[in-house]
This record gives sequence, C-alpha cells and structure tokens, in this order.
Amino acid sequence: MIHAKQALLDEGWAGNVRLTVDAGTIMHIEKDAGPQTSDSRVDTLLPALGNLHSHAFQRAMAGMTEFRQAGRDSFWTWRDLMYRFMDRMTPDQIEAIAAQVYVEMLEAGFSSVGEFHYVHHQPGGAPYDNRAELSERIFAAAAQTGIGLTHLPVLYSYGGAGQADLTAGQRRFGNDVDGFARLTELAASALRALPPDARIGIAPHSLRATRPEDLARIVASQGQGPIHIHIAEQPQEVRDIEAWLGARPVAWLLDNQPVDTRWCLIHATHMTPEETEAMARSGAVAGLCPVTEANLGDGPFNGPGYAAAGGRFGIGSDSNINISLTEELRTLEYSQRLRDTSRNVMTAGQGSVGAFLYTTAARGGAQALNRDAGLIETGKLADLVAIDSQRPALCALSGDSLLDGFAFAAKDDVVTDVWAAGRHMVSGGRHVARDAVFSTYRAAIRDLLDS
Repeated sequence: MIHAKQALLDEGWAGNVRLTVDAGTIMHIEKDAGPQTSDSRVDTLLPALGNLHSHAFQRAMAGMTEFRQAGRDSFWTWRDLMYRFMDRMTPDQIEAIAAQVYVEMLEAGFSSVGEFHYVHHQPGGAPYDNRAELSERIFAAAAQTGIGLTHLPVLYSYGGAGQADLTAGQRRFGNDVDGFARLTELAASALRALPPDARIGIAPHSLRATRPEDLARIVASQGQGPIHIHIAEQPQEVRDIEAWLGARPVAWLLDNQPVDTRWCLIHATHMTPEETEAMARSGAVAGLCPVTEANLGDGPFNGPGYAAAGGRFGIGSDSNINISLTEELRTLEYSQRLRDTSRNVMTAGQGSVGAFLYTTAARGGAQALNRDAGLIETGKLADLVAIDSQRPALCALSGDSLLDGFAFAAKDDVVTDVWAAGRHMVSGGRHVARDAVFSTYRAAIRDLLDS
C-alpha cells in the first residue's frame, strides 16, 4: 500500500491518496484517506515516465567524445568513435554497464525502459553460440535492477542507404531477416524469465540500415507488438534516403508502411510541416531524446506544429551521456525556445508547459513501450514516482505549477521513491542495489579501458 499527501490522478490532483497495489497493478484508489501503519508514505505521487529509447552500452563512453579534432565534428565522426569503443566490449561488461544505466534511470524517476538493442555478435561479427547471448545480458541487468523492460532487438543489415555493405564497426550489429527472426525468437523465449510486465518488440534500425522488402517482411510478422525505428535524425540521412527511395524518410515510411499506434519514430528532427502533421495523425509516438540530440548536434524537433496537430511523444536518454528525467524535459522545451526566440512553446494551448510535457510524455512513453501505464488509475500498472515537494525548488508551488517546477527548476534528487509494476526499487532517493551494481560497473569499466 502507498499513501501520498497528494497525487496526480487521471482526473486531476487529489489529497491524501491511498493506493492498493497487487500483482503489479493498481487495484484501488482512495481519496481523503489517512495512512495506515504498513503503508509506504510519500509526499507527492505521479505516474512514472518510461524511458522509451536507450542504447545502454553507450553510457560507458560518457565524457570521452567531447574533444574537438581537426576539422568539423559531427554525428558521423562521433559514430565512428562509438563503433571503435563498442567493438572491445565483452558480454560481462555489457551486462554491468546496462545494470548501472538502469539504476541511474530508476533513481532519476523512470520506471521502465525501451532498450533499442543492436549489439548482437562477437567482435568481428561472428554470432555467439547463443544468438541471444547479449539480449540475455540485458535481461539479467533488468532482473537485477527491477526496471520494467521493453526489449527491442534491432535489425541492422546494411551500412547505409542503397544497401551499402556493413563497415567493420557495424559487423557486431549485422543480421539478415532470417537471422533476425531467429534472434528475436530466442530472445522472446528467454524474456519469459522476467516479471510478466516485460515486453518485446522489434526495431528496424533505420531506413538506411534495411531495405523496403525486408522492412515489410518483419513488420508483417510483428502483430500488435511495438515497432521502433530511427528516422530523419540527420540532414545527410534525409538526403541519402530521398536520393535512394525518392522521398524523405518520414514521408516514405508513412506512405509505404502501416504506421499506427504500435510505432515509435525516434528523433524525427528533420521534417517538413506536412510530414509533421501526417506523423501526428498516424497515432505513432515521436521518440524524443533532447539531451542526446543536443549533444550530437541533431537539431530540434518541430514541437509546436506537432503539438498543435495532437501528436504523441515520449522521451528517452538514447546515448545515456546524462541520465536525467528533468534535463530531458527542460531541454526539449528550451530547444524550442532557442530556435523560435520565444517562451512557453511546447504545449498544445494555454496552460502549464511543465504539466503538458510531463503528462504527454508519460502517456506517450507507456504507449511506445506497450505498457498499460502512464496514468494513476485503477487497472493500470503501478509505474509510480514520488517527489518531495518541500525541496527548495518546489516548496512554493502547488498543482500543475509543481510540474513546472519539476521540469524547469528541480534536479532529479527531488525523486524519493520509484515503483516499476509495483516493485519498490528506489526508496529515500537510492536504488536498493545501488552499491553492488556500481561496484561491478566500476570494475567492468576499468577492465574495458585497460583492454
């Protein structure tokens, strides 16, 4: 049982809220209720956000690519460095890094994660004896940390638009459709060892890393599970796809695939107004990763047009250079302000920008991760986060203004408790396994850097 002095329910703010949780689900909500002795007592209870896009292994590179080389640095030069770094990682190291990432996500207030998992093979590209070896390492990290996992094995068949050959740095990713189907089958079987809220989907990496007939084949086989894809992240990518397929990436995808509520289009930072409106109408979720998009120089998302068209979005930490729920929210809004030289941009109308950002991202993240969450409501998963409204950044605020303070003035240390499908993994601001996970992570990083 959980008792909150105040909580953001589906119908709005309520005081003295008591939740009954069973088997990971919110079974009963009582308002104006006193706490009982056995209750977990918190200040302010919110629906937790899902982190809809993560490459966990990239956390180990944080701070290592911020040195300017001769010439102009770009996403593509960063990518070459990432390939070289990743090619040295062992399965044990990948597991240890993922566990550390998931602890940091939970402590930041995320209850679940979409792991866009594309490192499948040994260095050099030979499959492991168990094709799902590295997926199972992600599962082990999720089991140790208790985070809600939506696993997204990636199809990565080509090195660039037009079916270019894989480069040396991409060989750990590579699968044809048959190999990918086998990998996904093995991963789905192994996933059953996790709690029942764990999910699996598919992730064609990008239009440039597959081809139209292969994309159609894996989408047709997916059923109702989630489908995530990188789309229109960089201007060069847009130009390459248009030259190859005759249309810009978002326009081509919407015209050639059954894009609907199953889909999450990651980044989409380079769209025309027409593409923006069409994507919003599709019901797909825009997977926005503002901190990474800023770090890599991707460019800002077309927030005002998308919001005005009723578009759905969620947030992710992508490269995990800085795992922070509050930083993702404020960077999303600030990127709009810097581009438009305006204020309070990222909202569909009048009202609290923080509340719009937070509640829209909560619903969009849940949709993208195929989790029945994103709201505090009877029957929903108990994906919950508690914050301390008495901290200096929040103590003068109430109602939706509290979410403005959380998004724009607070740090993640206002997070006190997190539940993932009812699993109470963060208490007093600390993950229950923080020390053990960090000890293993630190040893793994030292071994990696010494290798």
